[in-house]
Amino acid sequence: MKTIILPTDFSATAYNAARYALGLAQQMGTARIVLYHAYELIVPIPDVPTSIPMVDPNELKEASLEGLRNMKAELEPDLPEGVILDYRADNHLLAAHVNATAKEEHADLIVMGTTGGSQLEEILIGSNTIDVVKHTTCPVIVVPAKAVFAPIKKIVFACDFKKVATSTPIQPLKRLLDVFKAELHVINIDKDSKGISPDTPAESLLLDTLLAGYHPLYHFLDHSNVVQGIMEFADKEGADLILTIPRKHGLFEGIFKRSRTAQLCFHTHIPLLAIHE
Repeated sequence: MKTIILPTDFSATAYNAARYALGLAQQMGTARIVLYHAYELIVPIPDVPTSIPMVDPNELKEASLEGLRNMKAELEPDLPEGVILDYRADNHLLAAHVNATAKEEHADLIVMGTTGGSQLEEILIGSNTIDVVKHTTCPVIVVPAKAVFAPIKKIVFACDFKKVATSTPIQPLKRLLDVFKAELHVINIDKDSKGISPDTPAESLLLDTLLAGYHPLYHFLDHSNVVQGIMEFADKEGADLILTIPRKHGLFEGIFKRSRTAQLCFHTHIPLLAIHE
């Protein structure tokens, strides 16, 4: 794993995610971390009265770079040996351009903090972090506000056993498992005791074939709330990371109902790894 991108808004949550990334870089043998600030310059619309003062784009960029320089200076004393700490500022919307930025920087992983929120915030306001997870093909680790880095030794993989062959990003998953060398627990939640799907035995066997050599352990549990069931299991097992594969949903569902990945981003206190199908 050569490069980690760390989007930041200079908040306490972002600094906590940065410190988590330093520990992660040491475990993963990462060569480079890029602190990334995407700022948006508001362009006034002609003939529309506004009381917002004009902002010099050069001043805005310099303020962004100054924040990045200060963040770099604060983190450098804890930087693992052999890791380079770079920074980058762009006049962009973060979610819309993070995928292109990750490709330009040849990033293997994005690490980003989240503060979570109330149910109203979860439904109506959303989260920059969730938008990044949705809009990038690069794996993303979401770091809760109070999470402290611990070497990743146990991973809980939340799997619904649907279309395993086409939806499981097996190569990115294997690359990360090879780096972490962690114990892998695959969990499937049976909501409201409806029973497993007729396809589940075959799909679980296929996943076991895809993960040959990684010796996953399988758990089939009943719970009325899928997200809560995953978190309770991860807590009980002492998991260091929860792995999820975000699914592609239709526009209506995306607006009015948060995906389980989004719910996990808001409510988990264990870092969450999202790898797109």
